[in-house]
Amino acid sequence: MSGPSIALALGGGGARGLAHIHVLEAFDELGLKPACIAGSSIGAIIGAGYAAGLTGLEIREHILSVFAHHGVVLARLWRTLPPSFSAFRQEGGLRLGQLNAERVLEVFMPERLPATFEELAVPLTVMATDFYAGESVAIDSGALMSAVAASAALPALFRPVRRDGKILIDGGIYSPLPFEVLRGCAERVVAVDVTGSPVGDGRRVPPPMEVTSGASQLIMRAITEAKLKLHAPDLLVRPPVSRYGVFDFMQARVILADTAALKDEVKRALDHLLSREADDRGLPLILDEASLDAAAAMMG
Repeated sequence: MSGPSIALALGGGGARGLAHIHVLEAFDELGLKPACIAGSSIGAIIGAGYAAGLTGLEIREHILSVFAHHGVVLARLWRTLPPSFSAFRQEGGLRLGQLNAERVLEVFMPERLPATFEELAVPLTVMATDFYAGESVAIDSGALMSAVAASAALPALFRPVRRDGKILIDGGIYSPLPFEVLRGCAERVVAVDVTGSPVGDGRRVPPPMEVTSGASQLIMRAITEAKLKLHAPDLLVRPPVSRYGVFDFMQARVILADTAALKDEVKRALDHLLSREADDRGLPLILDEASLDAAAAMMG
């Protein structure tokens, strides 16, 4: 396809971010290549694979193979253990939040990823949070894996990442959907928000871990809504992923199947978006659960 250049922002949301794959496959099937990509947390992980030249289908197949069953996951996690007992103690032992994010990503991500940003096929910006400065950090050069690890360093699970003299944690804390860093990169911006929101009927009191996860969702959604009021992307995609948890990676196949209708709707939206003249921004297009349900109803 020809038309305006397009940038892609992939947001944070843990396992809910597996729905990003449908958007990547929509790009591939339309013959589109983003001019640039920005990602936070799971969006940085999947964005790094796509920027490295993997197709959406290849990323799908890799994820389904990695999370095929618990034995595969445990075998990979075993490979992340520190090489010695002294290293184990230095890294915090068995304390909560002390997993080494970079080591975990090295055994779970595809081997085809290059070592640096400069070797990527598509320019990539990875978002992290500077813990002490209390600000968002955009990383687009140097070592790739430590940047992605910092972006995915969820405080409850991973220890912070030290990089460039900064202590970095989860990029989704300050920039859950980093479409704002893509201004000037392309004529059109597509943003995929997989934050979701707490699900329930108001009668059940959720357990503590669910409250913690839901509170994080609410904060991330509030940040994103504030940014959308200032400067919205041209296409905002919100897959129906609220019913899944941050750590539901073992449900990868179910999540992908449950959100499968998203791909064709994204293709239609992209076709409409790119048919506009380059200087005609028009109103932002929004694909969310309501619009997907309406589209499904129209198709019978």
